[in-house]
Amino acid sequence: MNAKSNVKEVMNKKLKPILSELRNFSNDIEAAAVMSRDGINIASVMDDTVDPDRLGAMCASLLSLGDKTSAELKRGKLKQVLIEGEQGCILMVQIGQRAVLAVVSKPTSNLGMVFLEAKKTVKTIIDSKLI
Repeated sequence: MNAKSNVKEVMNKKLKPILSELRNFSNDIEAAAVMSRDGINIASVMDDTVDPDRLGAMCASLLSLGDKTSAELKRGKLKQVLIEGEQGCILMVQIGQRAVLAVVSKPTSNLGMVFLEAKKTVKTIIDSKLI
């Protein structure tokens, strides 16, 4: 095992309990993942209906577009992206400069509570100094 995969394994092991706590907060939260800004899955808790690698790739694309849009419209540095569809929401929140938290929720979710818990989770991750 090389050093890079060992670091990822350690991060995954330490982040999963934090993500599980977020997911267990509400039955309306279907998935939670930490990924690099370039879409590499670092840690995730989700069922088989969500592919973490695919989610990472899509989030990377959306964050790139969000960064460009925010800059072009002079809205400052991008902090989060929310996508709301008929079947639920995807919230992406920055974790420092290099990572993002993605939360997938059902349409019945209380978005205010999802935002609040996601921000608490980001703070916990930052305070843990894992990212």
